[in-house]
Amino acid sequence: MKQNVIYLMLSAISLFASSCVKEIDLSRGNLIEDKPVYLYPFQNEGENVKTEILIKTRTPLSDRNLHATIPYLKYNKSWLFMLTQDDCKQVAFSCTWAAINGKPLTNKYFYNSGHLLWGDLPPDIWYLGKTLGSTDGAGNEVRFAPTTTLAPDQTWMNEKSEILLHYQKNFSRFGVKKGLVWNNVREMLNYGWGIAFHNLVVDNEKNINALIKQYPNAQDSILKHLNGRGCKTLAEPDGNKAYVTAALEYPPIQTMVAQAGTVKLYPFKVTDDLHNVLIERWFNDSPNYFKPLIEEQLQKPKEERMAIYIGVHGTDSGWVNFLLWLNDNYGKDGDDSMWFPSQEEYYEYNYYRTHGAAPQIEVIDETTLKLTVDLPSGQYFYYPSVTVNLTGLKKQDIVSIETDNAVSGLSYADFEDKLMLNIDCRKYLTEHATHFVEQYENDKSNASNKADALYFVNMLKDSQKKTELLNRIK
Repeated sequence: MKQNVIYLMLSAISLFASSCVKEIDLSRGNLIEDKPVYLYPFQNEGENVKTEILIKTRTPLSDRNLHATIPYLKYNKSWLFMLTQDDCKQVAFSCTWAAINGKPLTNKYFYNSGHLLWGDLPPDIWYLGKTLGSTDGAGNEVRFAPTTTLAPDQTWMNEKSEILLHYQKNFSRFGVKKGLVWNNVREMLNYGWGIAFHNLVVDNEKNINALIKQYPNAQDSILKHLNGRGCKTLAEPDGNKAYVTAALEYPPIQTMVAQAGTVKLYPFKVTDDLHNVLIERWFNDSPNYFKPLIEEQLQKPKEERMAIYIGVHGTDSGWVNFLLWLNDNYGKDGDDSMWFPSQEEYYEYNYYRTHGAAPQIEVIDETTLKLTVDLPSGQYFYYPSVTVNLTGLKKQDIVSIETDNAVSGLSYADFEDKLMLNIDCRKYLTEHATHFVEQYENDKSNASNKADALYFVNMLKDSQKKTELLNRIK
């Protein structure tokens, strides 16, 4: 009888899991992950997006000096922060990603996405009680988005997680693993993280020709395990310039970061697309080392500020507190001045700004203008989203804003003497938001699931579908 009850309970649980399970071993009580978790369909993302937006105003446009520009930083932020976590560390998921997204934290153990999905967690979990990020300048949260390096030619990324529901006799399943597994990476990408090449499996990592040959093999593994999402970023490993030299011979890599032989990034002075520019970052074991560096840059006019780009390996509660400090001082719970994207998102945004035609304004009639925005893409581009500033208009002037089907997300607000529009053209943003609403509906007692559902639905432009999704979260 007892076994039948257990079987029925596990069967019921399986109905609500978004990941398929290979088998249920009743004698041990463990669940073994088999199929990958949900991932945004990056392989089908739109390319070379061009969109037209109609803006209707309360007063005539004839006496207004209208001008449209894409600012240096998204959401008109005044300084840029980036962080890359090297060596494909498991803590990139169970510590860094978890802290940013309001998930369970642990000081002693480690967990994977499957443990989180099933609620099989270490005994010492704790929470920050909030998510970490900034806003889009129009009241919507934008969570911090670091970059994680991958080890795509290492077989340990394929390992499955052992999940023992309610098993408290020992916690060996929460011991540190060799690194991230693919399901962890998929979940991180769903929340806006970026990915980068790092160490490759070759006999001699100083052999440039061997690296040139191995990059495509590593890329094939990434494409296979991430449903067609490719990688265009290199985080130089171990100060080994052979990786950089080889990357220059491998066209899919378009943006790189290292510690030496680099270019300091001053976002408000960038005039080109930064293609294959080796951007500078810094390492230090203490996160507190970077606080005075940030404060020093913020004493300068924004046009003179250098980007703060940090590299880390392992992260712990000290780094969690540093991310919390960023949020509370310069993010959504502070002065909201910082933009913290992945390197590839920043690279794409700057590419759109420098390669696309300047946003065009056409006055249709006395109170209607058409804004045309062009987003030319390169290989493996996944962030078709920009901020556009409209000089000559303020929010109080707007009667309505109508977009075409290319626009999935839209927010707007006043910025200084301009109207700021945040335009998101991700093709499957509505479907992505729907996934998180369904995840919340599967467990309405999970406050983090509700926060995620609201976060992704609020990215959408106003529509009947958005209203329907919001009503499902109430």
